[in-house]
Amino acid sequence: MDLKGRRYLVVGAGFFGAVIAERIAADRGERVLLIDRRSHIGGNSFSADDPQTGIECHVYGSHIFHTGDAAVWNYVRRFSTFNSYRHRVLAAYRGAVYQMPINLATINRFYGKNLTPAGAMAFIRDEIAKEGISTPANLEEKAVSLIGRPLYEAFIRGYTVKQWGVDPVLLPESIIDRLPVRYTYKSDYFNDPWQGIPLGGYHRLFHKLLDHANIEVSLNTDYFAIRDRIPAGCTVIFTGPIDRFFDYRFGRLGWRNLRFEKEICDVGDFQGTSVMNYVESTAPFTRIHEFRHYHEERNYPKDATVIYREYSVAGETDDDPAYPVNTARDRELFVRYAVEAKKYPHVIFGGRLGSYQYLDMDKTIAAALSTYAERIRRGGERS
Repeated sequence: MDLKGRRYLVVGAGFFGAVIAERIAADRGERVLLIDRRSHIGGNSFSADDPQTGIECHVYGSHIFHTGDAAVWNYVRRFSTFNSYRHRVLAAYRGAVYQMPINLATINRFYGKNLTPAGAMAFIRDEIAKEGISTPANLEEKAVSLIGRPLYEAFIRGYTVKQWGVDPVLLPESIIDRLPVRYTYKSDYFNDPWQGIPLGGYHRLFHKLLDHANIEVSLNTDYFAIRDRIPAGCTVIFTGPIDRFFDYRFGRLGWRNLRFEKEICDVGDFQGTSVMNYVESTAPFTRIHEFRHYHEERNYPKDATVIYREYSVAGETDDDPAYPVNTARDRELFVRYAVEAKKYPHVIFGGRLGSYQYLDMDKTIAAALSTYAERIRRGGERS
């Protein structure tokens, strides 16, 4: 790997880095070096076929592509066709299974009622009124103001503590905006018009995305081992943790990592759905993924299936974390790093780790396309 004369270096082969690399190569027509400390491209969206069963597994947990952004949808379909999968999540609580996100079926089963949509709205409105929360100040208050205390305690609190590792009162109320509440029996998790799983898998999507003569990929390459060799004037697109880039000079941001336990089961179907959440704090894992359900169009074996149990753990090492915790202390600390980043005009920070944001795949792609247009294409034209 020769760094001499390099004009563009992309650090991280997830969606943000890969999209910018593709744009530099295909749109700007310039050479770009893409590195990743892992042994594969695709970041946390990477998928691989299980060698024993042939079932394609999302190695870092389920990734369902969904978007309402036509530009993003048109862009990503240049590199893959998608199947018609629609995500539906179930939650196990006290020996029963409920639909998630909370909808009319969840409400009626939980309370043992047969409410109409209008009746359920009125019932939950009364539950909310009991708490008297007018301006939610944290995740717990926001959730209670949406669904009332009983549903929050059953389906949100224990799961949130396991997932984030902190009391929900310490988390921003914006996190709960990701969870819709419905007063119909609609069971789709997402409302976006375009959804699905790449027919050939995420690993093939990324291979096609990066299949350009102007792109050189170097895996098992740590940025911090080569940064002293980067030539002056080289534009670096950095998608790793922003606090790591600055050697934690202001302190460590709060991160969460994910740990997975893989099991091959001698049955054709383990749980009957792709994702089952375990919302009670007594269950050590947050959810179980069963990947065969993402590709009903494939002929997977009828006597074996693959499941991943997912655990959320504290991100206290230099390994790539999964997502930011984003407490008030973290937000204050990130502002300091963001101010410091402005002193590095040749470094562009992005992706969920570089921008310290919990981003879905489509939002990551949109951010990459926007960053390329504003910081590289337009900026490059001025230079």
